[in-house]
Amino acid sequence: MSKIATEKNLSSRREFVKNSSLIAGGLVAAPLISNANFFSGSEQVIKVALVGCGGRGTGAAIQALLSKQKVKLVAMADAFRDNLDNCYKALLSDDASDNGSLKESIDVPEERKFSGFDAYQKAIPFADVVILATPPGFRPIHFEEAIKQGKHVFMEKPVAVDAAGVQKVLATAAVAKQKKLNVVVGLQRHYQNSYLELFKRRDLIGDITSAQAWWNNDGVWVRERKPGQTEMEYQMRNWYYFNWLCGDHINEQHIHNIDVVNWFKGSYPVKAQGMGGRQVRKGKDHGEIYDHHYVEFTYADGSILNSQCRHIPGTMSRVDELLIGTKGKIHCGAARITDSKGTSLYQFDRKTENNPYQTEHDELFAAIAKGQYKFSDAENGAKSTMTAVLGRMATYSGQVIEWDKAINSGMDIMPRTFAWDAAPPIVPDADGNYPIAIPGKTKFI
Repeated sequence: MSKIATEKNLSSRREFVKNSSLIAGGLVAAPLISNANFFSGSEQVIKVALVGCGGRGTGAAIQALLSKQKVKLVAMADAFRDNLDNCYKALLSDDASDNGSLKESIDVPEERKFSGFDAYQKAIPFADVVILATPPGFRPIHFEEAIKQGKHVFMEKPVAVDAAGVQKVLATAAVAKQKKLNVVVGLQRHYQNSYLELFKRRDLIGDITSAQAWWNNDGVWVRERKPGQTEMEYQMRNWYYFNWLCGDHINEQHIHNIDVVNWFKGSYPVKAQGMGGRQVRKGKDHGEIYDHHYVEFTYADGSILNSQCRHIPGTMSRVDELLIGTKGKIHCGAARITDSKGTSLYQFDRKTENNPYQTEHDELFAAIAKGQYKFSDAENGAKSTMTAVLGRMATYSGQVIEWDKAINSGMDIMPRTFAWDAAPPIVPDADGNYPIAIPGKTKFI
């Protein structure tokens, strides 16, 4: 990763002022790390393995190393060796963080750099904590392996791309609880001061009767096919546009906003219906995903979440959530609560805002250093992922999709074989075009 790429990856995080917030949770004895009892300020080192060395993995590794504990990166893994090398170079650069060089916190010799589909299995044994930042489709199997090996985990959202993956994460989450292994999921609004303060005061608006959520912007990168690439390599490089890797942008990005509504509601939808399609982003390099989704999620109490996400340049840009209650509204982006007439009931002081991307690592590593079992984010991460998948199923099919039927559908869109010469689950036709879901014709249940 170049200097410019590194700065771009971290720019959104630098908008926040560094701070720390305590997340509520019970404290029980956690497994000892590296056969040592960890306390704040201990001379012992918490060893980290990074699995997934792209932009998000690079950023997460930096944040782990910038936590207040003694943390050292000791192993790295990625399907592609060039991704790993670029990440390693970026981490060693003098501009890797606002605090200067991280070189003293990096100990990854050549023998602990692993590439290929099985790289994660080789890197995990060296660590106390595993950072999982590959494309989301791999998250369930990587999470399962990390917990099987008794490691604490930070994993990026979403945590799966289909119902089968969600079920695997839920099963693994139960094992993590049994083993008292801390798990933090990168739904960072749960660690952001403004959202935490709004959540504490949610009763000011009474019962939540409806909500709106947006992730509308221009979209993301495209990686064109290069000569000599197998179909598997091409899709892995251009992973955002294939559901088995990404789950569509309603899952990969809009999950943040959907998750906020689930969190404040304290529940998950029971059904969904919606619409979507490909209006602008419909080239061969755009794979199979839609460029816009609108979903009406219904909760058990009858309340509705109107959810929209769009990747179309030149259109209204908004990433935000609005919760409407019987007494007022919570304006999440503005960090404000108003009554039903618009009179302000609470306004968060932006001077006390934190960088939630950093805080989630600060809190995780502090708990591990103190020998505490404090974080079990995986279950919520899985269910909010399932909410996004439910929305995708609704927009692709044009049907009303029920939660219970969807999560128990056994839908599994992952490859049967992971190899560079293996066929991915979806392949192009003779003209290079991929099959696209058609509402009214595409069926899931």
